Amino acid sequence: MASSAAYFAFSVLVTLHLCCCHGQAADAAGSNSSDVTAIYSLGDSITDTGNLIKEAPPGMFETIKHLPYGITFGYPTGRCSDGLLMIDFLAQDLGLPFLNPYLGKNKSFDHGVNFAVAGATAMDLTDQFSGRFFAPFSSNSLNVQLRWFKDYMKSTFSTDEGNSPDQFHIRKRLQSSLVLIGEIGGNDYNYALFGKSVSEVEKLIPGVEVLEMGANRVIIPGNFPIGCMPTYLTSKRSSEPSDYDATGCLRELNRFAAKHNARLRRAIADELRPSYPAAAVAYADYFNSFLALLDAAGELGFDAGSARRACCGAGGGEYNYDPRRMCGAEGAAACAEPEKYVSWDGVHMTQAAYRAMSRLVYHGMYLEPQILSLADAP
Repeated sequence: MASSAAYFAFSVLVTLHLCCCHGQAADAAGSNSSDVTAIYSLGDSITDTGNLIKEAPPGMFETIKHLPYGITFGYPTGRCSDGLLMIDFLAQDLGLPFLNPYLGKNKSFDHGVNFAVAGATAMDLTDQFSGRFFAPFSSNSLNVQLRWFKDYMKSTFSTDEGNSPDQFHIRKRLQSSLVLIGEIGGNDYNYALFGKSVSEVEKLIPGVEVLEMGANRVIIPGNFPIGCMPTYLTSKRSSEPSDYDATGCLRELNRFAAKHNARLRRAIADELRPSYPAAAVAYADYFNSFLALLDAAGELGFDAGSARRACCGAGGGEYNYDPRRMCGAEGAAACAEPEKYVSWDGVHMTQAAYRAMSRLVYHGMYLEPQILSLADAP
């Protein structure tokens, strides 16, 4: 997060000069999903399919290498869930295989690459915190992932001499691809909010908004309503009933996330789309789609009474979340039916919830505009 709004004004437009977006425009009203032959994904733990565990970091993410993470999938994969993520369901719906992590060895990248890393922040560590906030873990930032992306495209589509990128083939590849940027930025706030008030962290919002892309089909998700997550419902618990909304979520934290999303949407509408009119740039509304999921939890097959309770954790109580004994740690245990829960570990969602979110966003009304022509989901 930037130290000032002025700094951010010059840093938000992180440009990926892989193609110029001056080619044939993608139909913003709904491009044919069969045209998508590859997905390139950047982000954090909401999207990471195995990059973090390739780095073998110590600390709070060590547990994702072991069961019960991956228990629904059958074994741990490096995903921060019991099973699949939204990116996996999106790939399936587009008729593509699951994305392999960029840091994986001897993996196929024929149909795209996943550059996302769990714990990643939108801005570099030195820029965002400037010593003001403690970051318990910060992985490869968005800038690092963008560099990986550019390096990969240059090395994959180099000229015969191998010493310069083939811009024509890079553009051609991206014109048949979908680029997913995020969700990212949540960790910037997560690290800052613990031990700080919302008003203190609000000053950092200008440091995490949008990036400028050169591909012609781009999805940029907003942040979730963090006031509904067991981690915050536990750490920011209030004795004042008016601090909670009708769904049992913390009002102030959700207002905070909504403010970030409003600025992100304005940046997309006022800066990205006018600058790149040939591109179809969509905003994925994770905030309202997640609230819709909570509102219809029972109808969607979840236990409505456990919609804000972690499946895997310790501490019992209303949210079953204890930061000292998180999922995978000694004393923590997973529930018997993850498919009945929305939250997996208090921070991330279950496979069932990610499936529902994927249907709501990519098949429904929460992708603005709808740039994918996917069949109606049940």
